[in-house]
Amino acid sequence: MGLIFVAALLPLLSIHWAGSRYVLAVGAAGTLVLRLLLKHPKSTARIARLHRMENVAAMCYCVSAFFLFYPGAGATDWLGFLTAGAALQIYATFTIDYLEKKGKK
Repeated sequence: MGLIFVAALLPLLSIHWAGSRYVLAVGAAGTLVLRLLLKHPKSTARIARLHRMENVAAMCYCVSAFFLFYPGAGATDWLGFLTAGAALQIYATFTIDYLEKKGKK
């Protein structure tokens, strides 16, 4: 996630480095692989769906990286998928944390 954050921050700060898209691609692929290999303990159906939502967020990061390399893509197409993935990631993370704390009470 740190690689994705740094690689996405550079173009937004008008720092143009040719390797930033490779850094984002490695971060996105690594996030997807880790999300798919991570085993979660048995929990409620809602928490299981939220974990799948995190997988979808990682897929959004990979689509974002694809648009950085695709020559027919617009200048900011990658940013839309990155933002969508980040929104899903944030929602799922905070909701999982809330539901797990609620379940312990």
